[in-house]
Amino acid sequence: MKILVVKLSSLGDVVHAMPAVQDMRAALPGAQIDWVVERGFAPLVARCEGVRRVIASDLRRWRKAPLAAQTRSEWRAFRAELRAQDYDAVIDLQGLTKSALVARAAGLSPAGKRYALGNQTEGAGYEAPTRWVADVAIRIAPRIHAVQRSRELCARALGYSLPVSLAYGLAERAGYAQDAIKTIANAVALVHGTSRADKCWPQAHWVELGRLLLAQGHSLGLPHGSDEERERSERLAQALGPQATVWPRLDLDALTSRLAQCGGVIGVDSGLSHIAVALGLPHVQVYNFDTAWRTGPLNAPHQQSVYAQPVPSVEAVWDAWQRVKAAA
Repeated sequence: MKILVVKLSSLGDVVHAMPAVQDMRAALPGAQIDWVVERGFAPLVARCEGVRRVIASDLRRWRKAPLAAQTRSEWRAFRAELRAQDYDAVIDLQGLTKSALVARAAGLSPAGKRYALGNQTEGAGYEAPTRWVADVAIRIAPRIHAVQRSRELCARALGYSLPVSLAYGLAERAGYAQDAIKTIANAVALVHGTSRADKCWPQAHWVELGRLLLAQGHSLGLPHGSDEERERSERLAQALGPQATVWPRLDLDALTSRLAQCGGVIGVDSGLSHIAVALGLPHVQVYNFDTAWRTGPLNAPHQQSVYAQPVPSVEAVWDAWQRVKAAA
């Protein structure tokens, strides 16, 4: 069976779709699974076990200049790649107009079908064209975790029972090394950066937490993905001392590999924190909004979320870290 998964963005959403691929692999041995994703996330999807081919999309860039000659040329090439294979199932896990457009452009076998979400679920974006394009629109319970939504949609589309076990299949690169980086098992990465300012945790809280971790014998890693985050990493390192290291700016593939070598991660609600969950690392995820039920760590005692408003206290995050380490 040949299956095309359409999940374009964003980083956390892409990670949340990975268990559905592992379910399909277990239920349908020998299935060929391809995945369409935004180019920036393609290296991560390439690490997902069971994905045969990653088809990179540049929709985010194309929509800035939809009528440009370069856009039209690149779209034609992208569409040709989508149609190079006839799929038995095209599954739109995104539920947006852009993903419906991609699903519609994909090649379909004579008996093939396009599947999509039939309704909006709580906290998730949804646009009607996704069900207009689909041959089969599947209604999902409106209040459901993002991981379970993708898993259930695929299981119902392809006719298998949802497995009890949960796996992401996010493979580690063999032989990863970088001379400038020395990773050790007691390193804890502090993921302080996120796409929304209102998801951030106060800098003073990070300093206090960092000092507790240092006193426990941990070293600290400070990743960043923007100039603003780099500046925050540098301020934190200055406050915490030589055992707190500002990581170099890394591409997504290298960043995932570096994160995988840490002993644990504490982070805000961000794509990098969701990668930590997928890697199976001991992890505490910090939420300023009551959305952990939808995107936070799922059914793993060594991975927990902490929620409070306006922000969780250092004590609450520290207590969660102690529980996580005890369970790891």
